[in-house]
Parts: sequence; structure tokens; C-alpha cells
Amino acid sequence: MNKKLLMTVLATGFIAAGCSGGSDNEETKKTASPEEETVEQEKEAENSAVEEFLVPFDGTLTHVHGMGYIESEGGLYFASHTGLKVYRDGNWFETDGMYNDYMGFNAVDEGFYTSGHPGMDSDLPNPIGIQKSTDGGQSLESLGFEGETDFHWMAAGYRSHDLFLMNPQANSELEAGFYLGENGGEEWNRLEPQGLDGDLMALAIHPEDSQFLAAASSTGVFLSKDGGATFERLTEEGEFGTAVYFTEEQLYYGSHGTEAALISYSLDEGESVSLPLPDLKDDGAVYIAVNPANNGEIAFNTAKGDAFVSTDGGESWQEIMNEGQIQ
Repeated sequence: MNKKLLMTVLATGFIAAGCSGGSDNEETKKTASPEEETVEQEKEAENSAVEEFLVPFDGTLTHVHGMGYIESEGGLYFASHTGLKVYRDGNWFETDGMYNDYMGFNAVDEGFYTSGHPGMDSDLPNPIGIQKSTDGGQSLESLGFEGETDFHWMAAGYRSHDLFLMNPQANSELEAGFYLGENGGEEWNRLEPQGLDGDLMALAIHPEDSQFLAAASSTGVFLSKDGGATFERLTEEGEFGTAVYFTEEQLYYGSHGTEAALISYSLDEGESVSLPLPDLKDDGAVYIAVNPANNGEIAFNTAKGDAFVSTDGGESWQEIMNEGQIQ
């Protein structure tokens, strides 16, 4: 497959995550204040509601537009044309309602940020602008741009909740271009990135330090260490980028030269390690996610609808989806 056709495939895929018992627990209950007990009861009620919102899923998952691990909920969430699908402990689930077409989806520690379009069961305006959920997708909180903009290229800091996005066209608040939004977009700062070029495929922002930004494009993978002022290319000439994802110490990225690659790049040392991949043929990773509770658990989703999970840092892979068919 030639480069131009493969880029089309990849772009189409992009557009089209016991108690020890007895006396210690009893002592905690005896000494807990009424306020602490109330908070714990509310948390248990919220967790129960989330569990009831998820129902078993056995079908085909197409048009994935984002993937990530939500720490507060557990499981690997996939955003699609028809809402959220969740892979958890070897089982698949989907949400019972809120079947929105989620674009620019980003899992964070306590929920997710997203853009996209309303589902058939929704009264949200089209497009939905930027929305946030902290209850596993049962409800959404608007952060602006409803009825104005669908942000396909958006990244969220996993713990900072800063947003890094490309605005495709002017709206009521932002001109077209790249922006960094602090605290979920409470304050927007326009960026004029130097060194970043090509047709955009993906964006990423560090979990806590928003000086670190990354982008994948048709001309490579790019890293900024100065908040988006300048970007340096990490890939070789003629190699294009397909996916980017930050952990605290690493930038994981997908690229394609003569074949697909998945790279772990050390932010401190500047060293790259190529992870072994299953046979992807003329395919490539378009989304990458790392479990914050276990950095050895890595997942990626491909343009053709395959998904793989590794529990040993990328040494071996289990296929959990094949061309959209869950396994």
C-alpha cells in the first residue's frame, strides 16, 4: 500500500481505556466523623449508579474517536459514533443511554473531556462544543462552544485538565488555530507553534506539566517542551505520525515509515525504545493509552478497527477487537 493511500486509511480511522478485614476496618468506622461517613456513602452511591449505567455489550464497535483509562471508574473507555464502550477485566460493556457521537475524546483521572455531536436520545445542540463528564458519561457539563464547533483535535492533561486543541474555524470566542486552555478551558491562550507542520492526526498534552505538548501529522511526530512555542521533530524524514500519548515520564507515539512503529520516548533522557508489535500489515495505531494504575498496561487502537492490550509494557499483546468485532 502506498503512503498516500495508507494516510487516507489512517485519517479515515481517526475521523470516521480485598480488604485485609476485621479490626482495622471496624476501628475506622468507629472513629470516622459523620461528615466522612456521608462523603463515603455518597461515593458508594455514585459508584453504584455508574455500574447500573453500564450494560453488557456484544457487537461491533466502529468509528472509534478516542480511547483512554478513566482512573475513577476503572476500565478502558472507547468513544464512538454511538456513545461509550468499556473494556474491563476481560469483559465488554456499553452505556445505557447517552449515545452521543463523541469526537476529540480524552479520558482523565476523574472522567473525560469530549466534543462531537448529539445522539438520537439527546437534546444537546449540534455540535456539542466542549463537554466534561465526571460520572462515567451519565451526564455532561458544557464548557462552551455549543452549537458552534466540533473539536476533532483536542487533548486534555490527565491530572491538570488543561486543554490543547486546534480550532478549525473561528467561533464566538476563538480564532482559527492552536490554543492552550488552562483548567478545562477557563482561560484560552493562542499558540503560534514554530516547527509544527503537515496534516494533523493527533494531539497530546502531559498529565501535569503543560509545557510538554505533542502532535502527530503527515510529516512526523513533534514534541514541544516550551508550552507550544516551538516543536522539534522526533521522527525521520519521510516517516509520518499517527498517534501521541503522554505519561509522567514518557511520550508514546505511533508512526509509519516502511512499517508501523510504536515508540516509547523518555522525556528526561531523550532516548527512544521501539516496542514489538503484532502484525499490523498496512495499518497503524491511531490511539494509545496507558493505565495510570499500572504503567505496564498499554493499549492501542488502529485505523482499521483492531485493538490490543499489553500487560507487560508492550512485550506481548492480546487482541481485544478485530476490525471492530469485540473479542
